[in-house]
Amino acid sequence: MSANAVSARCLAAAAIAAAVVGTVALPASAADHPHHNRSKVEISAVQYDAPGRNDRSARSLNREWVELTNSSRHTVNLDGWTLSAERGESYTFRHYRLAPRTTVRVHTGEGRDTSTDLFQDRHREVWDNYSDTATLRDDRHRFVDDESWGRDRHGRDDRYNRHDRDDRHDRDNRHDRDDRDDRHGDGHHHGGRG
Repeated sequence: MSANAVSARCLAAAAIAAAVVGTVALPASAADHPHHNRSKVEISAVQYDAPGRNDRSARSLNREWVELTNSSRHTVNLDGWTLSAERGESYTFRHYRLAPRTTVRVHTGEGRDTSTDLFQDRHREVWDNYSDTATLRDDRHRFVDDESWGRDRHGRDDRYNRHDRDDRHDRDNRHDRDDRDDRHGDGHHHGGRG
């Protein structure tokens, strides 16, 4: 085999190797420009039955709130996001950014917005004390998170928190329908995820 043939083969092999390395390097260089991570904002707690006297005063209405927590390491722009109740009441976030690993409380009544407290400026309660769902959607109306209390979609009392649902399911399987009907009451469930 001539030196030219060996050189041609070496050059061809080098060109193929460069092409393979270039292909492999492309995703690595793309990793140098981080993608926009999906936001990790969730409804972390709900106070739907304001403690104390419910007289529709600003003080009473502001004791009804929903907390949102950003558990990511990045600030999330909530501009245009909505927080809504089953009956249709909806709050739209305006020019608000939720800092990394922080929580904001969205109060029902009137007040002055801060970095930790926002106000819907309403004159009546938003969240039903017996059964409701708070739903968070982004600025493109995509579902982000929700928190429900009261009767679930099967008509059963959902006064137990989410951690007890498996236990309740086991009890439902062991007891008859009359026993399940006895659990339907006026239970109040406060708080979000524990």
